[in-house]
Amino acid sequence: MQTLILGSSSPFRAELLAKLHLDFITVSPDIDESPQADEKPEQLVKRLAEAKARKIAEQHPDSLIIGSDQVAVLNGHIMGKPGNYAKATEQLSAAAGNKVTFMTGLALYNSASDSMQSLVDYFEVIFRPLSAAQIDFYLTTEQPYQCAGSFKSEGFGISLFQELRGQDPNSLIGLPLIRLIELLANEGVDVLAQQSD
Repeated sequence: MQTLILGSSSPFRAELLAKLHLDFITVSPDIDESPQADEKPEQLVKRLAEAKARKIAEQHPDSLIIGSDQVAVLNGHIMGKPGNYAKATEQLSAAAGNKVTFMTGLALYNSASDSMQSLVDYFEVIFRPLSAAQIDFYLTTEQPYQCAGSFKSEGFGISLFQELRGQDPNSLIGLPLIRLIELLANEGVDVLAQQSD
């Protein structure tokens, strides 16, 4: 099998991919992630997922490369990584009682055949109404300042939610495994029929 590469520096994505019992390496792609003029969130994440995979292919010409990118969208606006307590408070205050849609761009690029498969996976989070004291407690407990939307769904962030809607809960963490399995199958990789050396 070709070398499988996860084009991400995220430990959370690596943990997710490890669930599939595939041998893979991680390579951090270095690309400009700035949105283009008038680019919709779903266009942005798909373009960046593909760009990450193609960038890594420059150094890995005979590989299967996974690219992924995610944004959280509230009322049509992208919620980035807050970076600090004040911005996180602002984000969670806005999300409280509302729906946030997570859009995850997923790409699988075969650098040997120049074959690109890509898609956007959607996952919705309905937030509970939250008081200022609850938001403060959550943020000081988990400090999710490097997470889009100001929470970690795989951790204490679950306490913020009223409902989750989507095909694959892994998508919320940043790598939709159900769809990835489909893309891998199209490249002849059956995760349920792996041969050991």
